[in-house]
Amino acid sequence: MIEENEISKQPHIVKSHDICIDTDYAEWIAELKHRYRSAQVKASVRVNAEKLLFNWELGRDLVQKKAEERWGAGVVEQVSLDLQREFPNAEGFSTRNIWYMKQWYLFYYQEDTKMHQLGAEIESTKLHQFGAEIDDSKLHQFGGEFPAPFALVPWRHHVEIISKCKSVDEALFYISKTIEQGMSRAALVNCIKANLYEHQGKILNNFAEHMPALQSKLVQEVLKENYDFGFATVKHEIYDEQELEEALSKSVADLLLELGTGFAFIGRQKELIAGDTTRRIDLLFYHIRLRCYIVCELKAKAFEPEFAGKLNFYVNAVDDLLKAEDDNPTIGLLICSDMNKADVQWSFRGISTPMGVATYNNVRIKDMLPTQEQLKERMELLQKELRETKRLMKANK
Repeated sequence: MIEENEISKQPHIVKSHDICIDTDYAEWIAELKHRYRSAQVKASVRVNAEKLLFNWELGRDLVQKKAEERWGAGVVEQVSLDLQREFPNAEGFSTRNIWYMKQWYLFYYQEDTKMHQLGAEIESTKLHQFGAEIDDSKLHQFGGEFPAPFALVPWRHHVEIISKCKSVDEALFYISKTIEQGMSRAALVNCIKANLYEHQGKILNNFAEHMPALQSKLVQEVLKENYDFGFATVKHEIYDEQELEEALSKSVADLLLELGTGFAFIGRQKELIAGDTTRRIDLLFYHIRLRCYIVCELKAKAFEPEFAGKLNFYVNAVDDLLKAEDDNPTIGLLICSDMNKADVQWSFRGISTPMGVATYNNVRIKDMLPTQEQLKERMELLQKELRETKRLMKANK
């Protein structure tokens, strides 16, 4: 009889076996997959942390050693050559990248108080969750030590942040967002381009009066005071809500990107029947992080007080008809072309549902762009003018 360990040595094709797969086995395999993925993430974060620590300390050395004064203006290029010669297969030792390391350190090194605040906001438990093996004692230190929360942000994210942000406060805002939401570099760049730092948290609202403090803070972080609808095109300079809604709905991906991380699109013109009356909600979303529905009403004109009452009606309807027991209260979001702050504040009085009013801009007008026929005519005219110019130049020779 062939022993089991001998069978494994015999030539054979690996295949799925005819075994009894029960619930326990399925749960065990699912747990193994989860543990392995977790191990992959932790290993990646640990490697990233060590590389970032090296980059930080190299940038620090260039500053503290006054390397350019001490060894000459070309010292960064020489360091790049020496490191690439010693580690030919390693990435990240280009001259440009080493300059970024110095810029990275210089950008932050005098802001130890703000880094202390960042460390307090991003708990050390968050670091352990990702397996970042960094001494906790360094978390609130900054005088030359690497800020531990930075370990959770990839290097190219850091480069984008210091290249595009005007202040440390703005940079730390995007670092926190990257860690909290796990943003890709493309998502981060879009957030910076949309100036999320300036727009977020300033939306006119009544959240503080009608929501728990923590939930109110989270909602204000999610919603913006102004939305860039530059991806949407309407046919005429004067357009209504329906045309704007259709333009936005043609590119749901761009709309969700502009709204921000966590928005899930439920639908447009969601029908609501109450008695013999049918009404329709412009846009309905669910926010994964806030765990609530968001009713969005669009207005292609400035805010009017009656808009608040209609939005209040829709929010209450969604609360009664769609909200589950474990969902947070539904939020109303009114997006207008413009608003008067006093009008909004007075309209909110007496309304107990949480809602905010924002504006939008940059909607493109199709009529303002030349048609294909117009472009063709212009090209033919230009070619005719060029031929005439050449003819006159030859005649004058």
